[in-house]
Order: sequence, then structure tokens, then C-alpha cells
Amino acid sequence: MDIRFNGAGARFAGRQVLEPLSLTLGERRIGIIGLNGSGKTTFARMINGQVPPTPGSVSVGGLDTVKDGRQVLGRVGFIFQNPQNQIILPIVKDDIAFGLKHRGLSKAETAAATEAVLARLGIAHLAERRAHELSGGELQLAALAAVLVTGPDWLILDEPTNQLDLKNRKRVAETIAALDQRLIVISHDLALVEDFERVLLFHEGRLAADDTPGKAIAHYREIAGA
Repeated sequence: MDIRFNGAGARFAGRQVLEPLSLTLGERRIGIIGLNGSGKTTFARMINGQVPPTPGSVSVGGLDTVKDGRQVLGRVGFIFQNPQNQIILPIVKDDIAFGLKHRGLSKAETAAATEAVLARLGIAHLAERRAHELSGGELQLAALAAVLVTGPDWLILDEPTNQLDLKNRKRVAETIAALDQRLIVISHDLALVEDFERVLLFHEGRLAADDTPGKAIAHYREIAGA
């Protein structure tokens, strides 16, 4: 299920914030890097229809992100940089179950699916916890569980290790590495993407590199003067 950008860019308030580009994404692990304001998050949000392309088009498995928006949302999960912004209900297990609300499942089926995803991520002990009581790493995993339970084909994670201590960074990184879904990871944590199959580097609203991790990261270091 490939993602295709067909001359797709993004314009806000009359300004082109992402120059049009054409490419196909199909690898299992793809990293997105770049300075703040480079266009990387805009690019990622175009994939699940949060940002409509202007001009061009974006498709996921042949589904247009504008015309088939609801179906695309079901296939592409998105974890925000601040996961607390997407947790709707106060209790972790209830928030996870909420994602299954309109899928015609019985209460027993919903409970079973919720328990299964909590166990899969090793966070069953968080089921009854309140979201505001969680640490940064726990919050990231709870948000991930709420998306995973819906069975997406692709997952987009925006800065999943941002502001985590070393212990929680390691835990989140190991969880990400074990996922079955194809992943797109936006990150300033270069070590997180250095063993990915492909890395895209954005700079000043343009795709500056589309290469192996080593080459793309080296180019990024040149741009950043690091």
C-alpha cells in the first residue's frame, strides 16, 4: 500500500510552505528530518489528509486524501508530537476503546481489543490510570495504543522521543522497532532513524535529500552547521 505524492505541495495564506514534489513511499521504515519550520510536519500531515495538497494530489493505496478522506484516516494513524492533545477521555482504557466506537463491535469485543493492545505494548498496568497522571513515555505509549487498536496500515509518529529521559526514550524506541505497521517517523533524534531504510530531509519548504540514512543525515549536519 504505497503513498504517492503527485506534484503535491502545501500553501497557507497565499504562501507556499511546501514546494510541490512527486515521490512514492513504500518502505517499511522512513525517517523525516530537518530544522524547525522546514516543512517536514506539513509533509507528514498531507499523508492522512490533515493538510490538503495545493497544488497536486496525495494518495494512500490508491485512495485520494481529499476525496477519500475518511478511508485514508482509517489506514494512516498519526501520533502527535504532544500526545496528550489526542487523548480524549481521562481513563486510558476508555480512551483506547473510544477509537472502536463506530466499528460495530460489542462491548465484549471492544474490551478484548483494548486489553490486547495494552498487553501488546506492555502497558496493561496503565489501563485504569488517568492520562494526566502518566509520565511522558507512558503517555506516548497510551496514545500509540489508541491508534494501534484501530488497525492502521501506516503509522506516522511526530517526534516520538521528544523530551523523554533516556529510560523512556529507549522504551519508546524499542516499541516502535517492534511494530508491524509501516512507519514514518519525524524526528530530531537522529539515532532513532539511522537504521531506517530511507530518510527524507526537508529544508526551507523543499525536499533537500531523499537517500539512505547516512547520506541524508550527513547532508542535514551540513545544513545545520553541526
